[in-house]
Amino acid sequence: MLTWADVLEFGKNGNPTIERKLMKSEDEWRESLTDEQYRVTRKHGTERAFSSDMCNRFEPGRYACVCCGTLLFDSAEKFDSGTGWPSFTQPVQENVVAYNTDTSHGMTRVETVCNVCDAHLGHVFPDGPEPSGLRYCINAVALQKEENSAASVTFGGGCFWCTEAIFQRIKGVTEVTSGYSGGDVQQPTYNQVCTGSTGHAEVIQVKYDPEVVSFGEIVRVHLGTHNPTTLNQQGADRGTQYRSVIFYQNEEEKSVAGKLIQEMEAVLGKPVVTEVAPLDTFYPAEQEHQNYYNRNNGKPYCFTVIDPKLAKFREHFPEMTEASPA
Repeated sequence: MLTWADVLEFGKNGNPTIERKLMKSEDEWRESLTDEQYRVTRKHGTERAFSSDMCNRFEPGRYACVCCGTLLFDSAEKFDSGTGWPSFTQPVQENVVAYNTDTSHGMTRVETVCNVCDAHLGHVFPDGPEPSGLRYCINAVALQKEENSAASVTFGGGCFWCTEAIFQRIKGVTEVTSGYSGGDVQQPTYNQVCTGSTGHAEVIQVKYDPEVVSFGEIVRVHLGTHNPTTLNQQGADRGTQYRSVIFYQNEEEKSVAGKLIQEMEAVLGKPVVTEVAPLDTFYPAEQEHQNYYNRNNGKPYCFTVIDPKLAKFREHFPEMTEASPA
C-alpha cells in the first residue's frame, strides 16, 4: 500500500518503473481525444468541479486512462471526498501512476500522471482516509470506466484452445476470450507468440458474475485442470508461451492466488511453478482462435486432447459445470 512518504520518495528520487511506454505526436493525440480530454490530459488542464456524475458513482468497476487504456483505479478504493472530483485512496498497481512536483498557481502540489503515456490525471494529497491517508483527486475526463472489468481474471495453462473450452462451461462465466499477455511485443500475432520470443503466454481472459462464482473458485479450477508443476510445458506443448501463470489485477487477487498455490502444493506434494504476475496488457487472439473447441470439436486435436481435459473438469468440479455452450 502506498503512503504519502512513498509518493514524496517517488517525486524526489524517480518514479516507479513501468514495463511499457506509449508515445504519440500531438496531432495523433488530438485525433484520438475530444477537445476537453486533450485539454486536460495533454495540456495539464482541470475540469470544472462537480461537472461529472463520476463523483457520485460507486458501483463495482475499474477506471482506465482515457488516452492509452492503462488500468489505473478500482472502485473499491473510491470515496466521496466532497471536492467535486472523483477521489481514490490507491491506484490498482503501484507503478501505473507517476508523480511530478507542480508549482503552478502559487502552490506546491504533487501532480499525478499516467506512467505509460504521461497523461495528466490530477493531483494527490495526504488528506485521504486511513489506512493510506491518500486522496488521489482525479479529473473524470481523464478516466474511462471499464464496465464489468472488475469481474475478470486472466491466466494461462498451456494451449488456449483447451483452457477456453473448460472455462466456457463454468457456471457464472459470461465470456471467455483467448489471447496473449505477459510479453514485450505490442499486438502480437499467433505465429510470433508460437516462436517463444515475444515473452507472451497463451492466455484466456474470463469474465464472470461474482455473485455466482468467485475469483478463488475460478483459480481453483485453473490450478486443478492443468499441470501447474511443469515449467513452461503442458503435455507435448513446450515453451514459455505455454507457461502456467495467473495475472492479478490488485493485491487481494495476488494474495488469494498465492494462498491457493500453497494449498495445491500441499495436495500434490511437490512445488507448483505457476507464475503470479501483475496484468499489464491483454491482447485478444485472432478470430480463428476464438471459440475454437465449439467450432471444431470433430477435429482430432479436440477429441484426443481437449475432450479428456473436459472430462477431468466435469469429474473434479461437478458443482461448477454449466451446460455446454452452443
